[in-house]
Amino acid sequence: MKRNTFTLIVGALLLLIAFALLFTFQVRKSEVAVVTTFGKPTREILQPGNYLPYAKWPWPIEKVYKFDQRVQNFEDKLTEGLTRDSFNLLTSVYVGWKITEPKAFFPKFAGSAEPIAEAERVLERLLGNAKSAVIGNHPLSDFVNASDNGTNFLSIENQILTTVQGMVRAENYGLDVEFLGFKKLQLPENVTQNVFERMQSERKVLADRSQFEGEAEAQKIRSDADRKAAEMLANAEGKATEIRGAAEAEAAKSLAVFQQNPELANFIFQLNALQDSLKERSTLIIDPRTPPMGLLLGPPATLLNNSKR
Repeated sequence: MKRNTFTLIVGALLLLIAFALLFTFQVRKSEVAVVTTFGKPTREILQPGNYLPYAKWPWPIEKVYKFDQRVQNFEDKLTEGLTRDSFNLLTSVYVGWKITEPKAFFPKFAGSAEPIAEAERVLERLLGNAKSAVIGNHPLSDFVNASDNGTNFLSIENQILTTVQGMVRAENYGLDVEFLGFKKLQLPENVTQNVFERMQSERKVLADRSQFEGEAEAQKIRSDADRKAAEMLANAEGKATEIRGAAEAEAAKSLAVFQQNPELANFIFQLNALQDSLKERSTLIIDPRTPPMGLLLGPPATLLNNSKR
């Protein structure tokens, strides 16, 4: 009796497991799923169940296809494109993409044994077209210019990303490109030397322009300095002329007085000479008969006689 009960319990559990396998399915957090009815996609599962499985009819009525929803990364091959100024440029980009609409993704790629790999082959083809179109709108200097802080480079990446996203959505592949960036930039060997020579020529033009502008600025500074120096010299000469004129006028007044009294003029001159020689503390050995040292003995007699008159 106990053995029969155990057998019934095991049988019931096996039936439950078989029922669960046939009529339910689970979706992980990292997955999306599409359910087909007689081979045609009828519904998609974008979110995992809340601890409960999803219901389905057993095969061949319904079948569940699961895909990885995480961001997929790959690099395309080096492809050659022609820049706007007719330079061949080899480029390779890295891409991140993910499945966003399993119901649209399934009929495009489910026929392949590896849907993810097949989707990446399609994306690589679209990338080649997008890169050719965008690169053709830019000169080579936009890719190698170091003076723009990478602004043009980022702009080109964004243009390629926008172009690819538009192509993917137009074809309704059920996926979306999340990000894109250049992995490699390479010039063919036959044009590398020409590019270097052109870059050197452009740098020389910039250097010559900077030198010319510097010399022009230096000449302007020198001209301003010469003009200011000439103005200061002219002002100084005018002031000196004014001072000389005033001095000559004063000298003329004194001359008229000295002409009336030559002895007084001679006495003043000698007195000034004596004052200049005695400005500092000093010891003098003098001959009183030598002018103007004779003044130390007293004023000249002629001057005294004139003052008495």
